[in-house]
Amino acid sequence: MRPKLQVTPVCPSAGIGSDWAQRGGNGVATMSLSYEEAYAQVTGPGQIFELVEEAIGGVSYRVFKNAPPTLGQLFAGARGEEGTFIVYEDERWTFDETMRSVDALAHALVNRFGIKKGDRVGISMRNLPEWVVSFAAILSIGAVSVSLNAWWTESEVDYAIEDSGISLLITDPERIDRSHRSAHSRGIPMIVVRADEIEPQPTGVQRFGEVINLGDPMPVVEVGPDDDATILYTSGTTGFPKGAVSTHRAVTQGLMAFWANATIQSARKSEDALDGGGFAPCFILIVPLFHVTGCVPVMLSCFGMKMKLVMMHRWDPETALRLIQSERVTAFVGVPTQSWDMLESPAFSKYDTSSLASIGGGGAPAPVKLVDRVEKGFSRGRPNIGYGMTETNAFGPNNTGDDYVSHPSSTGRARTSIMDVEIRDEDGRPLPTGAHGEIWMKGPNLIRGYWNKPEATAETIVDGWLASGDLGRIDDDGFLYIEDRAKDMVLRAGENVYCAEVESAIYEHSAVYEAAVFGVPHERLGEEVGCVLHLKAGCVLSSDEFRDFLAGPLASYKIPSRIAFSDGRLPRNPSGKILKRELRETYFAGGE
Repeated sequence: MRPKLQVTPVCPSAGIGSDWAQRGGNGVATMSLSYEEAYAQVTGPGQIFELVEEAIGGVSYRVFKNAPPTLGQLFAGARGEEGTFIVYEDERWTFDETMRSVDALAHALVNRFGIKKGDRVGISMRNLPEWVVSFAAILSIGAVSVSLNAWWTESEVDYAIEDSGISLLITDPERIDRSHRSAHSRGIPMIVVRADEIEPQPTGVQRFGEVINLGDPMPVVEVGPDDDATILYTSGTTGFPKGAVSTHRAVTQGLMAFWANATIQSARKSEDALDGGGFAPCFILIVPLFHVTGCVPVMLSCFGMKMKLVMMHRWDPETALRLIQSERVTAFVGVPTQSWDMLESPAFSKYDTSSLASIGGGGAPAPVKLVDRVEKGFSRGRPNIGYGMTETNAFGPNNTGDDYVSHPSSTGRARTSIMDVEIRDEDGRPLPTGAHGEIWMKGPNLIRGYWNKPEATAETIVDGWLASGDLGRIDDDGFLYIEDRAKDMVLRAGENVYCAEVESAIYEHSAVYEAAVFGVPHERLGEEVGCVLHLKAGCVLSSDEFRDFLAGPLASYKIPSRIAFSDGRLPRNPSGKILKRELRETYFAGGE
């Protein structure tokens, strides 16, 4: 397991837009407040974000009293809303139009495909409006949404389909070739969206437009807060991904925490800062929906808070700049690579980015230089970053605005509305302030465990606390710093690449005697995948041949971009472990 840095979607003028959240609260003062004063006001009695103590599974947590118990209730609040929800290419979907499709698909899932509460339904597609529709429909009927990485190879898709035991797969034309054999061989029906160009239609595949009938009602299914909602796959140190399972409560509590955090930050600002510059809150979606950041703090926040969501077909910095200008985007949540791409774009000065209030960089640590460039490069936009992961539904300590500029190497205040953070030693005992150790987190937003992996669950979650696998410290001011990784993992442009998985694929090549995979610093990507090979006597292998070999079992982002060959055996410590730091310094000391 390895956490991923995420970001809080700070929307100073957002408030809480969903129907269920309009029922009470005394508002937030617009005077300048300290963090502690704003926290007490926003989470106090009578407020929308009122916190109470509640026992869940025998563990006591701070929880939001007014959080919706299920995601279906959150989605239902969008019915009848005529405001624009999704902008994709030349399409514009209102909230009500989206919900009509959600209702119709949910009806088809139950009455045409026999999907029952607790059944797993896979989604394998690029960011499309139908991804959002599918997700909402699946959860509204008590089924479990299984998000498949759209970049996976056929073998990786096959593993996840087998592991999760899905009853149905919803996909797009680009994913058919990689998923059809696996699904069809198991008798799993498939629904394909935007399939006009697919001829002939593959066996067992039905077109989305032929499956749904707009006007069909949402089936009535009793769903509770402790029912499973989502399975998102994370890379595993053994080479096999793990399905992280979240309940409805975990996701809605995480969502409320993002919104509470945004409100706390807004309460610390002046009246002028709160008005959002006159722009309605709007997100641009530039990260995959199959990742927790794109799904929870971005897409679900827009769903619940009635904000416009601008979806990009694929990442392109000038296209992003054009959309920011034309749609008056106020929040940008991506990996540091993407903020860097926009600032470096020759077209940057051509576009008006004055609507941007928040430029988030998550998925990888942001270089201090980038924090400064974001702060100075946008007229209103402020930098922010946070520490979260799939296992926390993306929520965790967050650093933004003045705090981030003054503490650019910190990931934010360790204690949040619903989460506690401790630094512990190797035996799991809490350490004092300033001490270095493993980061542990506790909150109602944590996953309940890993799908069908009780041992991995028991190793990661202990008495309600999550062992992050990261090493860090908390300073005297309560700010958390991530300093190293306890797990062998590369963070490439927001994607987790586990070295064991890549090494396992490498050793399948008959010419390889020894291999070591590790991260190499990269200014734009954060890290890239580096590799040092020692070949068997008499064998010859070029870098291109090596990459071509790995293109079969591995997704492209996992294939090493930096490759070196060693004439001798790779260095090891007395216990036999390869000294990867020494290899990195020897072969790639200059980074890029």
